[in-house]
Amino acid sequence: MTKPLRLVFAGTPEFSVPPLECLLAGPDTLLAVYTQPDRPAGRGRQLQPSPVKQRALEAGIEVRQPLNFKDPEERARLAALAPDLMIVVAYGLILPQKVLDIPRYGCWNLHASLLPRWRGAAPIQRAIEAGDAETGVDLMQMERGLDTGPVLLERRTPIHTDDTGGSLHDRLAGIGAELLVEGLARLRAGAALPSQVQPEQGVTYAYKLDKSEARLDFNQPALALERRVRAFNPWPICDCELAGERLRVHAAQAIDSQSSAVPGTVLAASAAGIDIACGAGALRLIRVQREGGRAQPVADYLNARRTPLLS
Repeated sequence: MTKPLRLVFAGTPEFSVPPLECLLAGPDTLLAVYTQPDRPAGRGRQLQPSPVKQRALEAGIEVRQPLNFKDPEERARLAALAPDLMIVVAYGLILPQKVLDIPRYGCWNLHASLLPRWRGAAPIQRAIEAGDAETGVDLMQMERGLDTGPVLLERRTPIHTDDTGGSLHDRLAGIGAELLVEGLARLRAGAALPSQVQPEQGVTYAYKLDKSEARLDFNQPALALERRVRAFNPWPICDCELAGERLRVHAAQAIDSQSSAVPGTVLAASAAGIDIACGAGALRLIRVQREGGRAQPVADYLNARRTPLLS
């Protein structure tokens, strides 16, 4: 039997938890977990630990939360662990070269895209928003650039027409965990992992989502708006102005429409949905949420309105 590896894990959000679970259940030694400092959250703005921190503490693993690795003492603490490998999954910090050089085998990163497409912070949502037919997870050897390192292993999955940012996130997190298990098994057995340098062509950047992007502009094509609604669910959730009130849109569908109505005009309103004219086609709102309310089917929303949308 091969000797267990000495591992350090770095991650922060829910996406990082399935890979962490695989390490906790595996044969290797998990020395410590790095995660972002606790952040204020919720109405009370109380400090909340990251999902990774919560799971690591439950498992009795040491948790470290440095602001960065600029301090030589922080790097020395990492080096003192003598790790064979550092695994990074949506950690949220850029690792300097002095950190990448500490582990015996360097640092691996699980990234939720087919590199070099969608380097950066929000690859899952941007892939849906752009209408990509497929995506996947890459296991990458980290280097100084942002998601620029050579790809060691890759696994693909189609993007379904009903995928949301949430559903695709969960599927890719599971795929990433499986890919990590495969990579570690190969490393443990002494088998060389293929190292594919990323091509220079096809590079795109998945910029961080911003709430300002969530407002639906009905001058755009309906299909583009449908994809954005799916991509921005469960956060930040798209919204629009309808009959004088703000509605959050949890689900919508692009439909063919030959109407010459001004974009933003309500074309139809029934239990099937609220059809709104767009720059091309129409967008059917299917599930909405009023200010201070809960997400509900359009039929319930229409039943609760005091005045009809259409006379």
